[in-house]
Amino acid sequence: MALILDVIDHTNVGSEEFAWREPQQGSGDFRFGSQVIVGESQAAVFVRGGQALDILKTGRHTLSTANLPILSGLIGLATGGRTPFTADVYFVNLKDMPQVGWGTSTPIVMETPGKGMGVVLLMTHGVIDIGVDDPMLFVKQYAVGKASLSMNDIKDRVQAMLLGEIAELIGKSGAQSIPDANKLLGNLEGAMLAKLNEKFAALGLRIKAFESNPFQAKNVPLDELRNYVSLDVWERVQRLNIAEQAAKNPGMGGSLASAGVGLGVGQMLGSAMNPDQAAQQQQMMQQQMMQQQMMMQQMMDMMNRNKESAPPPAAAAAPSTNPQTKAEVQALLDNLDMKLANGEISETTYKMLSDKWQARLKEMGG
Repeated sequence: MALILDVIDHTNVGSEEFAWREPQQGSGDFRFGSQVIVGESQAAVFVRGGQALDILKTGRHTLSTANLPILSGLIGLATGGRTPFTADVYFVNLKDMPQVGWGTSTPIVMETPGKGMGVVLLMTHGVIDIGVDDPMLFVKQYAVGKASLSMNDIKDRVQAMLLGEIAELIGKSGAQSIPDANKLLGNLEGAMLAKLNEKFAALGLRIKAFESNPFQAKNVPLDELRNYVSLDVWERVQRLNIAEQAAKNPGMGGSLASAGVGLGVGQMLGSAMNPDQAAQQQQMMQQQMMQQQMMMQQMMDMMNRNKESAPPPAAAAAPSTNPQTKAEVQALLDNLDMKLANGEISETTYKMLSDKWQARLKEMGG
């Protein structure tokens, strides 16, 4: 049998230490009558068989059935209550850890319907004061099975929770601009700190102070934006981007309108300006979006091929998205076949557009 520990304490507490197990190697042998000395701003949690059972607060304690009621019920009593028992004691540091840094390594996504691309990526950093609020709960969540636990061991999870809570609060607040989001940060440093603490309390932690620098926008290329936003948001951004480009390019806008998809552009712009109607129009806009992308690409492909071949004016037929000849209609159909073969469009989109131009070709007597 290992040496019975008659006196146990932990006085050399590290500056970023949350919990320290005694003994460090294996489990300790105790008996009722042993002494446990719990220092200022400490708590001692007894763990047996992986379960956190009893807790002792600051002071010098003689182990007994009175202060270890759960543990004593598990081990039973024999030989006058002096029977050795095996357990671990976790000394938990209850002091606050000030100025713990945090930051948005991944930006917070804030949706801004009707403004620009409809989304802003927020970046910031700051510090928090964090500490253990419920040592029993904290040991259950993080410390059991570990010889020691420091801030560095849980910092990534704390930061992920913190950023998740901030993102959720921004979403629920209705903030749609950087000034709106910065006002929310100011509230987090005050009255809303209690709201931020709700989920941390479930882990036995507390945040006593929260400081942050103002949000700044992270500018990324459009193709990189898809790494940060959901699929729904990404599709909406694409729709708005095409609508914006069409609005800036009267020639393209006219071509799209003459091709029968100008109404779709108008509806997308209307959706951007009036977000209340966006949900009702989304399905229709998605279908129109596919048409727009298809027709825009067809125009670009035909124009590029025309430039490369550079045929004599008499032999070349000017590409048009409102085909007037059988050759122009057939060119569009051939282009659809190529895009389907390359996997650039779905079969549903192919069939919809193919049926349209086949009908036009039939009208021309093809």
